[in-house]
Amino acid sequence: MSAIDSLPPLREVINSHGLTARKSLGQNFLLDLNLTAKIARNLGDLGGCDVLEIGPGPGGLTRGLLAEGARRVLAIEKDSRCIPALEQIAAAYPGRLTVIEGDALETDPLAHLQKPIRIAANLPYNIGTELLVRWLTPPDWPPFWESLTLMFQREVAERIVAKPGSKAFGRLAILAQWRAEAEIVMSLPAEAFTPPPKVKSAVVHLTALPAPRFEADAKTLERVVARAFNQRRKMLRAALKGLAPDIEDRLIASGIQPTDRAETVDLERFCALARSVAAG
Repeated sequence: MSAIDSLPPLREVINSHGLTARKSLGQNFLLDLNLTAKIARNLGDLGGCDVLEIGPGPGGLTRGLLAEGARRVLAIEKDSRCIPALEQIAAAYPGRLTVIEGDALETDPLAHLQKPIRIAANLPYNIGTELLVRWLTPPDWPPFWESLTLMFQREVAERIVAKPGSKAFGRLAILAQWRAEAEIVMSLPAEAFTPPPKVKSAVVHLTALPAPRFEADAKTLERVVARAFNQRRKMLRAALKGLAPDIEDRLIASGIQPTDRAETVDLERFCALARSVAAG
């Protein structure tokens, strides 16, 4: 499949609009439309869905999402140079692509979307983790999105799906796996991008669970986990000593040895500890 629509190849689009990738914006363009279409297919059947896309750049993934049948795509792009290229895509898919020029960290997309909503992005490396944490920690659950299909540095992707006992296991794994199913669905070499980044990339697919796996207050769980992993080399009785005067008793009651370190404690026991701390 050398073409997914009647629009020009992405390399031609980039050249005609002068879209050299900017390091300051964390840009690395994925120009292979076969790969962008493959990423789009990981979202599942898009026929009845709106899709929020962050950082579309010249629109490779945007085109894949539309070609795969997305009802509507809302693309938020900070780089004004990319807007004409995206408007060209909008013209080829009348009524199905809305482009907002702005910062994804400061833009509320919900006025432009109808449920069910899925999120897809080749996330700029400099804001990827912050956006993911925001999507995983809304005030209410379930969230406005059904699934997230996101490209990260391979190292970040591995932190999202990591299991207890591994060096990659930490706050990101807890936040993701408490409320979602998370799996790595694609790996991409650096040479797939222009310019090639210094690291490998991977696509993570997260599906929102209807309710968290274990009962816990979200803010308390975040606080417990942040303290535990901010000092991950320390035993938990030391790392968490400021949470409660009787923290050792609370750890033991939650099935955790005070001498354990954070990366050895699974999600269920962290939730039990969060309930204990929240109870006062």
